[in-house]
Amino acid sequence: MSDQKLHQYLNGVTLEKILTVLVEHYGWRELSKLIEIRCFYNDPSIKSSLTFLRKTPWARTEVERLYCELKERDY
Repeated sequence: MSDQKLHQYLNGVTLEKILTVLVEHYGWRELSKLIEIRCFYNDPSIKSSLTFLRKTPWARTEVERLYCELKERDY
């Protein structure tokens, strides 16, 4: 996926919205299989996940990538 498309999908979308969309689509269990982050499978919540993602660039990048892939399939 090109950087231009990534920017297009992420433009104006908050991290909270991205995470909410992914949880609604995949659920916490499937999301934890797609991206192995402990806060996705150990007592998951939007709040705890946002705290972790804001402090951990590689994890945020993975979440954004998955969101963009989901949006790409929707188009």
